[in-house]
Amino acid sequence: MKPDTWAYAEGFVAEDDVLAKARARAAEVGASPIGQGGGAALRFLTSVLRARTVVEIGTGCGVSGIWMLRGMRPDGTLTSVDVEAEHQRLARESFQDAGIASQRTRLITGRALDVLPRLTDGAYDLVFCDGDKNEYAEYYEEALRLLRPGGVVAIDNTLWHDRVADPAQRDPVTVTIRELGKRILDDERVVPVLLPVGDGLLCATKRP
Repeated sequence: MKPDTWAYAEGFVAEDDVLAKARARAAEVGASPIGQGGGAALRFLTSVLRARTVVEIGTGCGVSGIWMLRGMRPDGTLTSVDVEAEHQRLARESFQDAGIASQRTRLITGRALDVLPRLTDGAYDLVFCDGDKNEYAEYYEEALRLLRPGGVVAIDNTLWHDRVADPAQRDPVTVTIRELGKRILDDERVVPVLLPVGDGLLCATKRP
């Protein structure tokens, strides 16, 4: 794909000043939010699912959360987990800027693998994973437990800076993400697709 075509597709759904401000907050603290194309894909998914309950692993400063909340039902609630309390404080500011009612977000500070087991089985429409890449395989299994039939797990950075597609790249994070892709592809519990947006968004819907 030509660079101009890629840029056109990635920016097809434009971001507003609220998202630009959230990205600026992320840059200040060194957080890496989902790209514009990936954010648009998340909004599309939550809209198609008519999502009322979403889990996010990796709050960051609210960029992905805003995208998802804008696609969710008006009564929908986002449960977001992050180890960085300061990032979540900035996310609250971003949600406020976006006019999102405080009761629509539940931010939990802690390790995802400590928090997720406390959430209810089969109660969520979408689980978005953008936390510790080394824990992606564990996030995936937790996501399948949390999702209702027909729900979707979406995993960011699954092309990992063009490294996953290059078999010569064997660093631990690349190998982890590559192996997870193979695992999901062969998993009869789901129907997968890898979207080449941003740094890669691997999605899978849970079969009934």
